Amino acid sequence: MAISLFPTTGYTLTLSTWNIEWLSSTPSQKIPQSRRSAQDFQALSEFYTTLSSDILAFQEVDDIEAIQKVVGSGYHIYLSDRALPSNQRLQFSELNQYTGFAVRDTLQVTDRPDFPLTEGQRLRFASSLQVIHKGQIIHLLSVHLKAGCSGRYINNHSCRTLAQQGRALNHWLTQVEQRGESYIILGDFNHNLAFRGDWLWTTITEGLASSPRLTTKETQAVCKVKSRKNPDKTHRFRSLIDHIIVSPDVGSTTAIQNPMPTEQVLGYQMSDHCPVTIELN
Repeated sequence: MAISLFPTTGYTLTLSTWNIEWLSSTPSQKIPQSRRSAQDFQALSEFYTTLSSDILAFQEVDDIEAIQKVVGSGYHIYLSDRALPSNQRLQFSELNQYTGFAVRDTLQVTDRPDFPLTEGQRLRFASSLQVIHKGQIIHLLSVHLKAGCSGRYINNHSCRTLAQQGRALNHWLTQVEQRGESYIILGDFNHNLAFRGDWLWTTITEGLASSPRLTTKETQAVCKVKSRKNPDKTHRFRSLIDHIIVSPDVGSTTAIQNPMPTEQVLGYQMSDHCPVTIELN
């Protein structure tokens, strides 16, 4: 736990979520996206400073050294419990895609045990923290849900797994709500929750006494990434799959997506996701 307290008045807390695509200090020859030069890390770091984030919920990070290069020395890193030596059976032998948080070292947070979203499997652990903002204790989750089911439900493995993870999040939200506590869930949902009547949003929020706020419901998709078909061109996504959910008692801005500059996207190994950011007010 960090021991410094941030101001209790006149302070806006900025939170971001970012999937940094196979970020590792020990890249794999089998995974081209993981091979980053010193210049690539510098470009990622320069872009990250523009976010001015106090707390970053990250996904697809293999080790602390790699994420520290991106966020800088002024942050404390909380990597998923799945990275612990005691959880070696839940790790892959080469690269791992861990969730976690980077927190300014001036903030007071409490590290909480991971919340498994897919019981018995090595992937999809939600990292958990508690932060105190203006006297309010807020539970944070950094999540990375199953890919392959971004829209309507189809009875296949990807959608069945995603539905199971949605029910797990619903169970976590129900417990937090019953204790009368506040929460923020940030991460890569690999799904557009903003569709009207979306089935996964219904699953996550079913039976809750209060209505969580999807801060990304009206967020414009402006993210451009390097095209997989032509690395000299960019590709723009039409909708968001990275989201931030807040409890109704947490005052926040509408989320914005932070596009990476085109020259960085084309010139360096950045990410296939853009960060999403909110401010608590």
